[in-house]
Amino acid sequence: MIDGSCCCGAVKFRLKAEPSMMGTCHCSRCRKAGASTIVFVKREDLTWVAGRDQVALYQPGAPYKYGRCFCRICGSSLGEILSEEDSFPIAANALDSEISTRNRFHEFVSEKPGWYEICDDAPKSSGHPA
Repeated sequence: MIDGSCCCGAVKFRLKAEPSMMGTCHCSRCRKAGASTIVFVKREDLTWVAGRDQVALYQPGAPYKYGRCFCRICGSSLGEILSEEDSFPIAANALDSEISTRNRFHEFVSEKPGWYEICDDAPKSSGHPA
């Protein structure tokens, strides 16, 4: 089991399996949301322990289509944890347990700030990876 939570502990969840993939997005939107590194999980692997009602959804306007979930109390970014898709990204920073999944891509590196240095060998793309 992999435990996850927000900063204040109001939101708690559990994954029964390792995330299938990890990636890092360098777009300004993900950076501002505090969720640049994401892990992809299966909806069937996610169990709510506490605080599902404390998760808020920010739905952006066009051209963006992905909403951002966060704790209503502390503001911790949770990725797309309320998604109804079979597989969706959640913020890697919300995981409390150690995982073996490692970064497999960097996207939107064209928007990466100059002060940030990518320090792994994962493939890089200027937009979403192919």
